[in-house]
Amino acid sequence: MSNSTYLITGITGYIGRMMAEKLFTDAAIRQEKINVIGIVRNKQQAKGLFSVENDLKVTYIEADILDLELCLSTLKKCGIKPDYIIHCAAPTQSVYMISNPVETAECIVIGTRNVLEMAKYYEISSMVYLSSMEVYGQIDCSDGRRVCEDELGNIDLFNVRSSYPLGKRMAENLCYSYYKEYNVPVKIARLAQTFGKGVSKDDTRVFAQFAKAVMEEKDIVLHTLGDSMGNYCDIDDAISAIMLILEKGKLGEAYNIVNESNTMTIREMAELVTNTIAQGQIKVIYDIPNENQYGYAAKTGLRLSSEKLRQLGWKSEKNMEDMYKEMIHSMKEQDLA
Repeated sequence: MSNSTYLITGITGYIGRMMAEKLFTDAAIRQEKINVIGIVRNKQQAKGLFSVENDLKVTYIEADILDLELCLSTLKKCGIKPDYIIHCAAPTQSVYMISNPVETAECIVIGTRNVLEMAKYYEISSMVYLSSMEVYGQIDCSDGRRVCEDELGNIDLFNVRSSYPLGKRMAENLCYSYYKEYNVPVKIARLAQTFGKGVSKDDTRVFAQFAKAVMEEKDIVLHTLGDSMGNYCDIDDAISAIMLILEKGKLGEAYNIVNESNTMTIREMAELVTNTIAQGQIKVIYDIPNENQYGYAAKTGLRLSSEKLRQLGWKSEKNMEDMYKEMIHSMKEQDLA
């Protein structure tokens, strides 16, 4: 894929930013040239996202993915045709999903439709849509079985937090529909919770809060019993999976991106952090409110299978301990910057 142009939506977000960094690093190692186009709402705020050298390699398109005409017209003006699209843009904060369910659904569904229209217009070589493990909903995995891509469970229609998983399901259907009707070469990546190096110290998600508790030598406070099952993957492993799907994934199909060895409950993860990462210097305590004021997703016992992705040749490399050590190291570097 050398001498190619990659269009990345959500390039200012964690996965989009780390994806661009990986593309630049690999191109430098191979002494090859690539172009990266990032669709952003504010070009000035996006400047400085990467190192000075890499920042100059990014063509920032100032537009909202909800405005297809503006996206297309601005892309045309820059005069660069994308070869590949990696669609990362989506809300990630549960509290936002609770307070803005309409905007959450619109961003996911209409935004994805518009990106597919861009893929269709430019006749791209390949596109990956970043979906979520939340599309699975409620599935009984009490027997310890692993869930493959062809099984979906129930999602409560009358819950504002469902705007996210239902939006992701609809976006996946749009991807498949654009493939079948317009032959858009799109594939779907269903990501487990992804973190590791490069996580912002300002991130408020649970895994980041656990890391900051270690750094600040404070106890981890759980606002649930922590018995919901979690599926996780390191950022480097996730990026290698996305690139493999982009190149070799079957058109219109979905792939789980998960390190099966990292499947554990929130409580188990909290205990791993306190006992192994913090070496017993902090502990887990519980403060459970009467209502879900923090916007947490519904409890699930979901255990994802990575078999389909492994059949493409993918292999995960980093376990949960590696992920936390690299995340904490990155956060400490940010404090020193």
